[in-house]
Amino acid sequence: MKSAKTILLLCILICFPATLFAQDMAPLRSEVIKPIRNDTFNKGGTCRVRKLGGNPRNINGVLVFDGASDGNRQVDPQIAVGGGHVLHATNNGLIIYTKKGEFVQGVSQRCFNGGIDPKLFYDRHNQIFGFDLWNPWDAEKKKPVNISISETKDPTGAWNTYPIPAPGGRDGGGIGYSSKWIGYSFPGGESQTFVLSTKEAKAGVPATIYHFKGNLGHPVATQDGLEDLYFVKIVRKNLVIMRVTNTDDGTPVAKLVHSIPHNFKFFGWPPQSPQKGTDKKTASGDRNPKNLVIQGGFLWFSQTINCHGRAGVQWHQVNLDRGKFVQSGLISDEQNSFIQSTLAVNQRLDVLVGFQETGPNMFISPRFAFRRANDPKGQLRKTISIGEGKSATEGGAWGDYSGSVIDGDNLLDLWTVQSIADDSGRGDTVIACLPEQGPQANEKVTSGNK
Repeated sequence: MKSAKTILLLCILICFPATLFAQDMAPLRSEVIKPIRNDTFNKGGTCRVRKLGGNPRNINGVLVFDGASDGNRQVDPQIAVGGGHVLHATNNGLIIYTKKGEFVQGVSQRCFNGGIDPKLFYDRHNQIFGFDLWNPWDAEKKKPVNISISETKDPTGAWNTYPIPAPGGRDGGGIGYSSKWIGYSFPGGESQTFVLSTKEAKAGVPATIYHFKGNLGHPVATQDGLEDLYFVKIVRKNLVIMRVTNTDDGTPVAKLVHSIPHNFKFFGWPPQSPQKGTDKKTASGDRNPKNLVIQGGFLWFSQTINCHGRAGVQWHQVNLDRGKFVQSGLISDEQNSFIQSTLAVNQRLDVLVGFQETGPNMFISPRFAFRRANDPKGQLRKTISIGEGKSATEGGAWGDYSGSVIDGDNLLDLWTVQSIADDSGRGDTVIACLPEQGPQANEKVTSGNK
């Protein structure tokens, strides 16, 4: 029988998660990390060349081109757009394209101290690219999270990589930024969140890394001009929003912003999804959002959930000041599943939701749906196909992610990268751009469901 003390603690955890964050949280510890500098993206041409993708074309009125095609089932595709370029990453390395889909340069992850599970961003406030690679195979057994930051908005130029020890860490981390901070959170270990100064990282000087106890949540891509860096996590029935801000001496501190009931219509973990021609099912994603955005004073994100026994996608808009949900939407189908979702939003508050579709009569295929800011609340326009899968996978792990981002130059175009099952059942990638103005600009609004 549980003691009265245990029952009280469980009630606090379930009913009052905000009490867990009632006090400001100072960093658990700090350390100074010296960067590894690359004079150029490809180390002056000494890195092994990774030339993949390109082939720009128009599909359903949008620019589409191929990304990496050397992955297996866990491709981990990501993109960041700015400085006139598209930076693309998978578990096998990085590639730079023009925004017309033309190959520029490509390297393996070994050029940036090795690792897997990349997450990318373009910080338009400081005009830099950034990404992480988690390396669990280093000789020193430090399992560093390698945070790499470009010195300018030109990704072909110089980069600085900060190998930050995370000996208790596991894959599945997330990266975010504000105008002042870069933050990373990951599962595993006593200290699962750290932040560093963007100013130091861009300058390529030794940077102070501040580690926080536990996990503050997934760091947010802060497209608004805010210095504070926000983190979001789902704690049982609540959405918890934290922020890292400065103290008077410049040391960061974590503060609770909101702990609000999420009241999600669907919240179960997404089940594995079927594929054509096989009884082997594929992983669908995670109900925890994998990229979150602050734009226009709102927090935006999507998630993959269990919708009537199939994987579906929910997306949300939250008023950051008031801590109130503004709108939510659902992408679902009576037969097919929608998996590995991410969301992007532009300066006009147009939204793109990227995902993949699979079902008993089709293979895993890349998709996105979008809405313009003045469309009816909670509604997306008709789903757009940017490719069709060709074969069944081996089942199990797939993805594990996708990527959807704003164009950091014009702050209006929206981009997405999605996996597609090739004729061997492996994960190739497809990159697409939804322009601010295009054939779909005046398309009739639908529910977003198929």
